[in-house]
Amino acid sequence: MSGSDRSSAFPALHLPEPRFLPAASAVLLLHGGRADSLAPPSALNLPDLRMRAFARVLGQDPRHADVLIGYVRYRKRGWNGEHADPVHDTRRALAELADLVGPLPVVLLGHSMGARAALRVADDPHVRGVVALAPWCPPGEPATHLAHRTVIALHDPADRITSATDTWAYLHRAEVAGARVRGIRMPAGRHAMISRSGLWHSLAARSTAEALGLDSPPCTSTPETMWGAGPLDAAMFIPSAGERHPIRLRRSH
Repeated sequence: MSGSDRSSAFPALHLPEPRFLPAASAVLLLHGGRADSLAPPSALNLPDLRMRAFARVLGQDPRHADVLIGYVRYRKRGWNGEHADPVHDTRRALAELADLVGPLPVVLLGHSMGARAALRVADDPHVRGVVALAPWCPPGEPATHLAHRTVIALHDPADRITSATDTWAYLHRAEVAGARVRGIRMPAGRHAMISRSGLWHSLAARSTAEALGLDSPPCTSTPETMWGAGPLDAAMFIPSAGERHPIRLRRSH
């Protein structure tokens, strides 16, 4: 199959619960990849499996009860320089989502290369914000298109695959451009987000809810001092036991 044939026959949007309609908003998840690879993602795609754990937590959070949760599917594993292949896949996924459910507000939750792609397409009119996990934000990565968007980045400074320092610098550029930004310094996890994974999951869920304008946990209003490129320590965002949401089982269809 040629590249053009694959683009037309290969849907970029994957919805595990396509009948979960109507929805008030959507979160699309974007997994990581490689700097350069023209091969398609493998059948056993560990970066994709990593993001499915985040999707499970979103689905159990009552703040996301009316949120459609889906995934962006890549045709190629790599970013591939100026081709920026995942960016095109993400734009197709957003278009497919709009065709399916109409103009819903969307937040993109991406890891590493997926976070870079999410940030690139945040100029889409349906995108309210981006939650970037250990994002790949090389120097010079454009940020001027992020005005009036929410951008929240979680990064462990011990990450040796992508640079937390580059992430904080990117957030400063986004803030100057008019974005509402937050940098969260994670205490562990490095790039794979395995250590303290529960903290990564819970803060990602809180962040997507905030970017969508959903209700915060009881007694946890977010003062303006909690916004800014920072970074701020993750401990500042951990609710007390009495403020935590109960886990909710996703309703079946």
